Amino acid sequence: MKKVLIVGSGAREHALAQTFLKSPQVDQVIVAPGNDGMTDTDLKIVPIPVTDLIALRQLALDQQIDLTFVGSEAPLTLGIVDEFEQAGLAVFGPSQAASQLEGSKSFAKDLLTKYNIPTARSKTVHSLDAATALPAKFGFPLVAKLDGLALGKGVSIFANEQQYQDYLKDIFTKDPQATLVIEEFLKGVEFSIFSLVGKDGKVVHTPLAQDHKRRFDHDLGPNTGGMGAYSPLTWVSPAQKQMAIDQLVTPILAAMQSENTPFVGVLYTGVMWTTTGPKVIEYNVRFGDPEAQVVLPQYQGDFYTLIMDLLDGKVGQSDWQQKAIYLGVVLVAPGYPNAPQTGALVPTVVQVAPLTINYAGVKDGRAAGGRIATVVAHAQTTSLAQAEVYRKLSVIDTALDYRHDIGYQADLNHL
Repeated sequence: MKKVLIVGSGAREHALAQTFLKSPQVDQVIVAPGNDGMTDTDLKIVPIPVTDLIALRQLALDQQIDLTFVGSEAPLTLGIVDEFEQAGLAVFGPSQAASQLEGSKSFAKDLLTKYNIPTARSKTVHSLDAATALPAKFGFPLVAKLDGLALGKGVSIFANEQQYQDYLKDIFTKDPQATLVIEEFLKGVEFSIFSLVGKDGKVVHTPLAQDHKRRFDHDLGPNTGGMGAYSPLTWVSPAQKQMAIDQLVTPILAAMQSENTPFVGVLYTGVMWTTTGPKVIEYNVRFGDPEAQVVLPQYQGDFYTLIMDLLDGKVGQSDWQQKAIYLGVVLVAPGYPNAPQTGALVPTVVQVAPLTINYAGVKDGRAAGGRIATVVAHAQTTSLAQAEVYRKLSVIDTALDYRHDIGYQADLNHL
């Protein structure tokens, strides 16, 4: 029997652990550092920080781990895959060099430009003066992205000059050497492609997903790490999905190969479908959260075999369900994302049953972070899945907050 190590602590890693535990080959999953909500049978929590690469490597060696799956982005950009491979350990994720696709917005934009992959026009700037001059080139609305990891919250959109200048003053006061990527605002419909990329260019694409970044209903309020998601997207045709893959995914994988930074792991392509076709918003180098919570349960095969086949340079069986919509609503601490208040009781597995719950910021049964858990339902249609989730949440006594309109775009979007 096999042992799997998942590196990360959130609901995404909880969903990964549950997916691996379905494999008849896997008898134990260890999550480091995990959280107190992960109490599934055959799941073990080891409190090692994701940034302690040496301790994680030693854990994998001591526990005779057969496969490590890196869930979160920070250890990837620090080089955990390089560290593990040097020790002869099987690990699924990109190298430190390949992780620059997410770790450096400017690296990604330079690559997109060099290889003519459709994306927003942009300019990378390193000073207040250079940033101040850009509205004349792009106009408003305007998008700014801090170079580096942002945990899904590094994108700011400005409707006017005053908002933009206030932002620049704040950024460059905190860090006079800040690097910003300033982009034109793309209009269209946004969705995500997740590609499991193996050795020798072998790729398995998951069902498409759409998440909801804004904190409040009707897409109001600040960007967050994600308030909910649903999958698959019935309003994207197979031909449109293939077009996005052909124009945005395949070329970047070829580009990474050409740059001697071959990509292995989860490639997350953020897509904006515009009037002129699909364009890249961003690339990430891991599953999205909360998208993972609605995508992973759709896999009907042996996920351990799928990942090991990809690491061996073989195409695994792409066995995804096609009959239901999976929809997840994220429960957050009051005050999230600016000033989350800890201490609220967190719904239990029993309270949520028969729906699924994936835990994130949980300590001793109480909220201990910003995003606390994701509650997931599946049904034949998006509307039915919505109804199931919100019916359940309406009868649970909790001080946690959530959006009430996750999945609302499913009936509006027609590409």
